[in-house]
Amino acid sequence: MSVSQIPNPAHMLAESMLSRRFGKETANYFSSSPINRLSFLRSEYPFISAALKHPTAQFVLLNNLAPLTRSPAELYYAKYDEVRKLVSQELFDQSEDDLIKSFDSRKTNPILIFLGLDESRKEGLTWKNYTGSPYFALDITPRGSDAQQTAAKDIISTMEEKGLSFFQARVVMSFSPDEAAIYAQARALTDWNNRNTFCGTCGNPTLSVNAGTKRTCPPTDAARVAQGQSEERPACTTRTTLSNLNFPRTDPTIIVAVVSADGKRVLLGRNKRYPPNWYSTLAGFIEPAESIEDAVRREVWEEAGVTLSRVVIHSSQPWPYPANLMIGAIAQVSDPAHEKINLEHDPELEDARWFPVEEVQEALRVGVSDLGGVAGPEYKEGGLRLPPRTAIANQLIAAAISADYFHGDKISKM
Repeated sequence: MSVSQIPNPAHMLAESMLSRRFGKETANYFSSSPINRLSFLRSEYPFISAALKHPTAQFVLLNNLAPLTRSPAELYYAKYDEVRKLVSQELFDQSEDDLIKSFDSRKTNPILIFLGLDESRKEGLTWKNYTGSPYFALDITPRGSDAQQTAAKDIISTMEEKGLSFFQARVVMSFSPDEAAIYAQARALTDWNNRNTFCGTCGNPTLSVNAGTKRTCPPTDAARVAQGQSEERPACTTRTTLSNLNFPRTDPTIIVAVVSADGKRVLLGRNKRYPPNWYSTLAGFIEPAESIEDAVRREVWEEAGVTLSRVVIHSSQPWPYPANLMIGAIAQVSDPAHEKINLEHDPELEDARWFPVEEVQEALRVGVSDLGGVAGPEYKEGGLRLPPRTAIANQLIAAAISADYFHGDKISKM
């Protein structure tokens, strides 16, 4: 897999005290977006309205979360004229307060999310001190009113007639780093909106606000009047507190490359859905009231029976399936007696093994592939296979067996 598939943002080239002390920062696939999210402007609806109406506005289209593409390696960015049947340019002309006051759950709008400005395009929208082309994510899955569904189907048909297609894959990792980051943001927020159309506290319909990055539970609903009820809804605590039910959530997950006490082997595991000879790092969800380091130790012991000592956080990777943050770590066993593998605690893994560093190095050279892919031409059948460079697991394994990393300031004192 080519180096170009890994982000290389400008800040990584900067020389600093920290870079000299700890080395170059690692950027993982789906991170380092070229778009400035300008999150503080999402509630400034005159800005969002101007962005929607600007001729340089571009739309990432998703149908049942599948992105519209020119090819499996390239997103298609629609112009407003191509989606105008579904999206009214007056959508953000009302203030957020007015939208809430006039809420009528019988009326539906497509999920439209402001992603940010691409500031590299100076011919774009200028607002205060910010200039760039606006990017939006638009869900064109046929749903909502009859008119909305018809409009969505028309757009889908038109796009497919142009030779475009919605990329159907469980995990999409074939885009360039920049497009992968844009797609990840679009997919995660679209999925979250679709999963939270009803309030998690009172069960009533919610309203998308904050340019698609918040769901609110309005205090009134005009639809209730048509049913002979008071327009006022029952009290709901999400309206009176800063509630995590209102905002998109990110679920933290640990993923770890484990090094043996002598530093000469790496612990890798596999489950039943992996291809033959394909192994990866161990991973699991962080539980409430648990530190990252404690979660690493718990997951490794539960899945493989191995007891860890020092844990070092290496890097992180956003994972939009549906909304995880994978926190990568490298850890070591301090006592050879703690290296014995035991798969009887948690039956998640089919197998776990200690692999010599030399075998892992060879697998990184010739044996990487995604779950459904084929290893390199030099790969010999029966050899170890590993995840691709676009997976944080690959980055962690490579760092764990690196002489510079292992014997440098980061891990040598474990």
